[in-house]
Parts: sequence; C-alpha cells; structure tokens
Amino acid sequence: MSIHVEQPAAYDLVGNIIQVAGVAGGAFEATFGYRVHDGHDEVTGSFLAGDGTGGHGQFQFTVDVTGAAFQLDRLYVDVFHASPNNGAELDKVVVPVVFGPKIVPGYQAYLEHVVVAGETLWSIATKYYGSGNFYHRLVAANPVTVPNPNVIHPGDVIRVPQGT
Repeated sequence: MSIHVEQPAAYDLVGNIIQVAGVAGGAFEATFGYRVHDGHDEVTGSFLAGDGTGGHGQFQFTVDVTGAAFQLDRLYVDVFHASPNNGAELDKVVVPVVFGPKIVPGYQAYLEHVVVAGETLWSIATKYYGSGNFYHRLVAANPVTVPNPNVIHPGDVIRVPQGT
C-alpha cells in the first residue's frame, strides 16, 4: 500500500475549496479516507483509488470546508487507508497547509511580491493593505519564506493574500 499526495503541497495557501490529488493503491476495496483539520474541527470523507487488488491509480477530489469552524490558520490534510481489521489509519500522509480565510476576510487568491532592497514586511503590508499593521497577514501566509518577521531578503517571493 502507498499514498502519494501531490496537491496540495506542504504550506500551500488554500481557500474554502481544497483540491487534493495524487496516486494511491493497495488498499482493501480501493477505499481511502481523508481528513482536513486544525485540531478543533474537521471535515472527513473517503475516495477510491487503484483497483482494490494492489493496483495503484490517480485520485483527485475537492473538499469544501466552508462550514467548518476552524480556529487556526494552519490546517492539516490527512490521507490514509483504514485497516479492515481495526480501523487503524495506515500509510497516513499529513500535509500542512495555510488557510487563507483565517488570514484575510473573504480570501480568494494571493499575489506574489518579489522583495527588493530596503523593503520590510511593514512596507509591503502598507502597499497592499493600506496599513503596515497588517504585516502579520504576510507572516502567516509565508511560514517557510518568513520564519522570522524581522528578516526578509531581496529576491524573496512573498505571498500576499487577497480578500473580497
């Protein structure tokens, strides 16, 4: 049995509709489960991949998390095969993602901003949001690029979440 999740990638910025895709196989009756959660709420379901006799196949599905009461801007997408014996989650893959609607009200998409010499997160937030006070949105949306909000470098690509 194996599961390979190709989408979303780790720390992708996602909205209320999350696309999940990859390759899986070897599960009993070709049935796999998924969970999108933040530790406070979760959305669960199942999908089919492979042929149920060991063959592998592609999968793609969407998860609508609009009704979830997530409290955090960091979500986890779990994909797994449930054991027919005891229900244990086998071969589980966990992908951390950033939940845009918790960062910017009405999140729809993000822009990419290439940092130039002399810029700060405060100045970038002022440019896009009208106030440097919103720099925390940039920090939340870029956990890999901006592990320290006091340090950004020319050439860094900063995701700038956009709302309605």
